[in-house]
Amino acid sequence: MSAVETSEPLLDQSEVLSAGETPPVEVGRELNPKTTNEDFSGVPGALGITIGLPTLIYVLYYALDAVPGAKAIDLCALEGYLLWFFGLVGLFYIVPGRVVDGTTLRDGTHLKYKMNSLNCFLVVLAVLIARGFITHGELPELVFVADHLLGLITASIGFSFVLAFFVYLKSFGNPKTILAYGGNTGKPIFDWFIGRELNPRIGMFDIKLFCELRPGMFLWAIINAAEAHLQYRKFGYISDSMILANVFQFIYIIDSAILEAKNLTMIDVTTDGFGFMLAFGDLALVPFTYTLQTRFLAQHPVNLGWLGIAGVVALKAIGYYIFRSSNSEKNAFRSGDPSVAHLKYIETKSGSKLLISGWWGITRHINYFGDWLMSIAWCAVTGFNTPITYYYSLYFAILLIHRESRDEAKCSEKYGDDWKEYKRIVRWKIIPYLY
Repeated sequence: MSAVETSEPLLDQSEVLSAGETPPVEVGRELNPKTTNEDFSGVPGALGITIGLPTLIYVLYYALDAVPGAKAIDLCALEGYLLWFFGLVGLFYIVPGRVVDGTTLRDGTHLKYKMNSLNCFLVVLAVLIARGFITHGELPELVFVADHLLGLITASIGFSFVLAFFVYLKSFGNPKTILAYGGNTGKPIFDWFIGRELNPRIGMFDIKLFCELRPGMFLWAIINAAEAHLQYRKFGYISDSMILANVFQFIYIIDSAILEAKNLTMIDVTTDGFGFMLAFGDLALVPFTYTLQTRFLAQHPVNLGWLGIAGVVALKAIGYYIFRSSNSEKNAFRSGDPSVAHLKYIETKSGSKLLISGWWGITRHINYFGDWLMSIAWCAVTGFNTPITYYYSLYFAILLIHRESRDEAKCSEKYGDDWKEYKRIVRWKIIPYLY
């Protein structure tokens, strides 16, 4: 899951703290060693997640006010989803964008990536705005999305399965294909789930990065707009809470498109294979669970008032400040900026430097804390009417804790005793004085 998932790519702790490192070319080592450590408890965990998460999406759909007469198997919705997905593929090829190199792969090569996510998103928005003028605000496309949401859920889940099978089978086509360290167990179910090939692509079309930032992320914005449109059609106005939810999440989405190149350093892109887990997360989980707030508000408008707006915005601002300031400090440290020359650090035996003051002396993942506070602000726009709309904040906490645990294991192996000393100095993992 791109979705992956923050307004700046989630970097593991070794990337956060190791200044200026470039992945070494692993000369003399087997290109695709067998996976010995199976994440998610191996095949049983993979099967549980494969069944459990799609079920969760349907449960959340029906827990909110479902559209009367909506069908889970909806051929119109399937046609609409396929048109959406492959229309965005077409835009990838048509819309201009700069070409950049990805990180160094373990065979010493670089993949090239076309960066045009922002341009494609602007094209989608321009078409939608034009349709608004042409249809005098009727926007039948948004009405279609709201009315066929259940069918679109089924279509996206089904397409995730198909895509996962496609990339799994494709991974056997070339003996020089670089496989993910975590997806080469030889167990078909697990490798299909976790992702066998590291960077499945067709020419310059990188399937993993495309899914990470486009079909699900853009659809997220479209669904939010459709729910605001539905609220207006039903009640004759758009509530302040609906506006805040759309604005907060729109900023997040467009920020991800603007920072597309930075996603090339995400653990999803550099380390994880692309299988059902990421395909489902990107295409289904993100657009159909991250929109719970606007879906609730479309049926149950919440009027926050100026005091409520101020409280939610303040929480969002605090989270954003922590997130951006900590990442800026990290980036300045990695680049040797004199403005952070006063920061204290541990010099490790590997030559890396582990920060122990400033933001990174408070917790080992202080940027995660800021990101989580922003997620609470997203949910708080719905008030305290139902716990369902706080799903995103709970899910995001689980995601961050899981990433933190993966990072702890990686850094413990990489830094050894230096990591033990670092943990002694910086005690807290994510939340100061709590976790």
